[in-house]
Amino acid sequence: MKTYSKTDIKLVVLDMAGTTVADGGLVEQAFSRAAERLGITPGSPDHAEKLDYVRATMGESKISVFRHLFGDETLAQRANTVFEAAYGDLVDGGRVAPIPGAREAIEQLQDAGRTVVLTTGFARVTQDAILGALGWRDLVTLTLCPADAGGRGRPYPDMVLAALLRTGAADGVREIAVAGDTVYDMRSGCRAGAGIVAGVRTGAHDERHLRAGGATHVLDSVAELPALLAGFSR
Repeated sequence: MKTYSKTDIKLVVLDMAGTTVADGGLVEQAFSRAAERLGITPGSPDHAEKLDYVRATMGESKISVFRHLFGDETLAQRANTVFEAAYGDLVDGGRVAPIPGAREAIEQLQDAGRTVVLTTGFARVTQDAILGALGWRDLVTLTLCPADAGGRGRPYPDMVLAALLRTGAADGVREIAVAGDTVYDMRSGCRAGAGIVAGVRTGAHDERHLRAGGATHVLDSVAELPALLAGFSR
């Protein structure tokens, strides 16, 4: 059985949608709006095929998803812009809420002396809309989107490593814990060399997929993360 060292965890990098934020399927709704604007008929085989891909790649950088779906960079950028606007409208309509216990978990982690960073695959404008809707703008000292880390989102390790570099909170990557709800979160954490890569069951992917993605632990929700990390001394 694989074992994990009790490395001191000083930096915690948390995903937003599906991990700390419940959005009730807004990604699919926003994608459908964007696809229709690009001439893809709702209910058509092309729409269904693209929507299946969106579902399968939850957690990946959205612009990367659109590049795969549309090929042409101009179309991908247009789709991403329309998607982000549609998602933002849904957020403004009160369609997001915290995962139960998420804010309390973040505050517990910070009270224990750990630095918490929130990350997303969305663009900055959408991330800010979510933070504003939840009243979380001042909850943590740093939030990151793919553009803040050079443009590559998950499954690349860039946002996790950017969190380390920008905060200076940890002495090395093994002192980082990453938590998310998708395979892409798990791969990002593993590629960054994080000491803890925790999957949560509140989002897109189940335990089997999270384990396959490299999760060292799987939790019912992010609310359980402070108790897990309590075993990693401060």
